[in-house]
Amino acid sequence: MRIISWNVNGIRAIEKRGFFDWVKKEDPDILCLNETKAEPGQLSQVFINPPGTDYTSFWASAKKRGYSGVAIYSKIKPDNVRFMGIPEFDDEGRVLIADYKDFTLIAAYFPNSQDERKRLGYKLAFNDAMLKLCKSIVKKGRHFLLCGDYNVAHTPIDLARPKQNVNSAGYLPEERAWMDSFITAGFVDTFRHFHPDETGHYTWWSYMGQARAKNVGWRIDYHCVDEGFLPMVKSSIIRPEIEGSDHCPVEINLSL
Repeated sequence: MRIISWNVNGIRAIEKRGFFDWVKKEDPDILCLNETKAEPGQLSQVFINPPGTDYTSFWASAKKRGYSGVAIYSKIKPDNVRFMGIPEFDDEGRVLIADYKDFTLIAAYFPNSQDERKRLGYKLAFNDAMLKLCKSIVKKGRHFLLCGDYNVAHTPIDLARPKQNVNSAGYLPEERAWMDSFITAGFVDTFRHFHPDETGHYTWWSYMGQARAKNVGWRIDYHCVDEGFLPMVKSSIIRPEIEGSDHCPVEINLSL
């Protein structure tokens, strides 16, 4: 099973850059999108049921138009799809939870803590709710896969210029400490499992200063699983060659 996650920075914008041609070519079993910036009522049927494909789509949209949002395109019919169940996060379209036979998929767009820590409290509250959700899934005897834009570079090798960004949103001590607690809880950053010490792997680049061409980026998009599900993970890779957004897709392959 191939699952791709991508922060598209606006699904209507990326559609104009050949997005659906790319979807047909890649043909993943499940595609999770972050920062869709749209609700289904604003979109044509091309977005809801892409022609020439077997996908069914599911959407979580923000009350504020043109903001946040996640979507799942799935060839496999999930048993159940739901929101997080917490209004302050569901109102921003932050999470979709899809139950499949062998695991629960969580497609998430984590908040940005923003300059001067303006939304750090909101983000940490979201993070704690997410950790609680993941623990509850495992406690029920199920596995989970949490994919999306976490909006945090966990360690110094996860961004090109760590020293210059110690006080930057996405690399604040509090954000990194939460990621530590997430891993300590028995959860696995699958990319780091396969590439523990490799540098230069990023998933987001600023549009400024030719950052992408120079590979001055941040790794903030992840596929994480519980330790019990790790034997099912065949590979976890980053796809920097795919353009169209300031993020690139991340891909995980499962032996299911």
